[in-house]
Amino acid sequence: MSTRVLVADPKKCTGCKLCQIACSIKQSGVSNPARSRIRIIDWNNQGNFLPVSCQQCEDAPCMAACPREAIYRDHSLARIAIDFERCISCKLCVSACPFGAMGFDAERQKVFKCNLCDGDPQCVRFCYPESLDFVDECTIQYARARRSALRASVTRRADKDKCPSVS
Repeated sequence: MSTRVLVADPKKCTGCKLCQIACSIKQSGVSNPARSRIRIIDWNNQGNFLPVSCQQCEDAPCMAACPREAIYRDHSLARIAIDFERCISCKLCVSACPFGAMGFDAERQKVFKCNLCDGDPQCVRFCYPESLDFVDECTIQYARARRSALRASVTRRADKDKCPSVS
């Protein structure tokens, strides 16, 4: 089984925030973007929108910061999860997240983060501009990185052809 990841294309995001509403309803039972596990940032207030959610980091700073080891890797869905039986709501994980993707629900006194809706992310289902997707990680195309790598390999080959090899 391949790993699925949540990806965002900021070029398609219109800032409508339907993803935030769908997420907050699914996760908290209320339409309240402050309780959403995904945030839409208006970059420099210029109308350039950036969807931000948990990156399910390989070396998760939130997991390292947790004094109770309440944050763990759930390998079944390739996600970072929270064991609320162990969590003491100290918010160290919220501070440790480099993406600002963790939050704190003051009413429930609990931290929260994206849990990928147990494999069916509602933010993706309700994103009408289709800027969000949940895809197999092996299908993600990194066209820019591939072009750069290709240019570098062509340059190295050309340099190798110019210089005699030393035996």
